Amino acid sequence: MNPTDATRILPASKDGEQCAAAKLIPIVYDELRRRAQDYLNRERPDHTLEATALVHEVYVRLSASPKLNCTSRAHFSAIAARLMRQILVQHARARHAQKRGGAWQKLSLAEAGTLGDGRAPTLLALDDALLSLAAEYPRQSEVVELKFFGGLTANDIAAVLGVSEKTVLRDWNFARVWLARELQNADAA
Repeated sequence: MNPTDATRILPASKDGEQCAAAKLIPIVYDELRRRAQDYLNRERPDHTLEATALVHEVYVRLSASPKLNCTSRAHFSAIAARLMRQILVQHARARHAQKRGGAWQKLSLAEAGTLGDGRAPTLLALDDALLSLAAEYPRQSEVVELKFFGGLTANDIAAVLGVSEKTVLRDWNFARVWLARELQNADAA
């Protein structure tokens, strides 16, 4: 991404220029697609949503927004990260809501015996845990969202949230422990 181009477009988005998102997406497209692919690589292997489709859906939602109101490249990345999370959660909820056993998975007896033994949490369980975290610790929840879904660095997150990089690192460590405990408790239930 050419920072000069993005820096020139961002104030226009803040001033309500309707086509600012349309101008900004091509500049950051490769970066958004890489972040989407990185996230989807951590998902289940049979995921039906592709990185390109995810980025295009982010573009559609950003374009539909009457006023983008971004102050920096990192702030734009934060908005895109939040949209990616929302899209992925909606996709997962829709998949699990299918009639006639859409949420059921066939497991062998060997697989059933390993449930809860290090299986990655589902996106829906993670989203529920993040909502609980946000209710008690909103800033820490934002740090997780920006790092996990947005792929932002601690420095970028600090700029978006207006805190120090050390605070971001402390929040990240706290949130990881809190979420691990929450997801473990959900598995035990």
